[in-house]
Amino acid sequence: MDKKRIYLSCPTMHGEEQKFVQEAFDTNWVAPLGPNVNALEKEMAAYTGAGYASALSAGTAAIHLALKLLGIGEGDVVFVSSLTFSATCNPIAYEKATPVFIDSEADTWNMSPVALKKAFEKYPNPKAVVLVHLYGTPAKIDEILEICKEHHVPLIEDAAESLSSTYKGKHTGTFGKMGIYSFNGNKIITTSGGGMLVSDEEELTKKATFLATQARDAARHYQHSNIGYNYRMSNVTAGIGRGQLLHIEEHKALKKKIYEQYKEAFADIEALTMNPLNPHGDANCWLSCVTIKEGCKVTPNQIMDALEAENIESRPIWKPMHLQPVFADCDFVTEKEFKSDLPAGCEPESISEDIFNRGHCLPSDIKNTKEDMDLIIGIIRKLFDK
Repeated sequence: MDKKRIYLSCPTMHGEEQKFVQEAFDTNWVAPLGPNVNALEKEMAAYTGAGYASALSAGTAAIHLALKLLGIGEGDVVFVSSLTFSATCNPIAYEKATPVFIDSEADTWNMSPVALKKAFEKYPNPKAVVLVHLYGTPAKIDEILEICKEHHVPLIEDAAESLSSTYKGKHTGTFGKMGIYSFNGNKIITTSGGGMLVSDEEELTKKATFLATQARDAARHYQHSNIGYNYRMSNVTAGIGRGQLLHIEEHKALKKKIYEQYKEAFADIEALTMNPLNPHGDANCWLSCVTIKEGCKVTPNQIMDALEAENIESRPIWKPMHLQPVFADCDFVTEKEFKSDLPAGCEPESISEDIFNRGHCLPSDIKNTKEDMDLIIGIIRKLFDK
């Protein structure tokens, strides 16, 4: 197509990234490990307020190692948000553990404390809770932490989408026993790929780093007493991350501006509602989303098709994990309080399913110009003006 491509969310480079990458080449630190990796760990720990950090190949690797560090294995129950991307849940399957999916609540779209309490009634001895801060919006962390502490179960925070978001002034990812971040190309900052595990416990991050470097024992020869993984971040990609981290607050401000532009532009369209933000937090607004009122003739797919016709990328809301074929045999716990205005027999089974059915992720790239935003908004408004 001749029309300019407008992306959902793609990398924004500034120049400092090249400086750190060039240093890696100039010093021949192009293998895994190196000065950029060590520096990025320290800089991320300092930025988030986490005690310690381990730079890894992906956020998925970070979740996997977090589960390993908690000793989770075959048959163990792990509570996890249902409304998320599969990378949150796949590592549970790697360890042959049993995911139990927890429904969302309407206020933030994140894990429902009510449903979590019900899950503990049904499964009193889970090994962990994996909480996702969806689309960059902090969850109801106080309530969820209180429940976890009451049952003496560790919390892992999947903050892959919420790096730079805070809850009551504290960074998401730093409330639980361990937190994870993603530097995938579509995230608020990127290392091309890559992720990070953080914790206030030094021994946990040291063990994560050990396992991520093939679990090689401290011996002159190659000796291994544990199964290891090739999960360490490379010095080259860590250089990209160091340059990106210098601009994270700038990126966050631009993401929030996009959210406010959409909110203002659609304020008079009763059928459209922006994704809710936690009033006790400061969201990074990684992706701006909308839900369409039940019974409206316009559907999320129609919005997506209209945008794609103009070479503009947008996406559906994550399809809840309890609806995925690969997890069809897994349990799902909902609030069982969800009501809708649809005819009997047509109601969604849960809040997360309702968000999926009625929701849509809008183009949220921070390089969007005023003209780009006007075009996107105009296309969507036209659908509702008919």
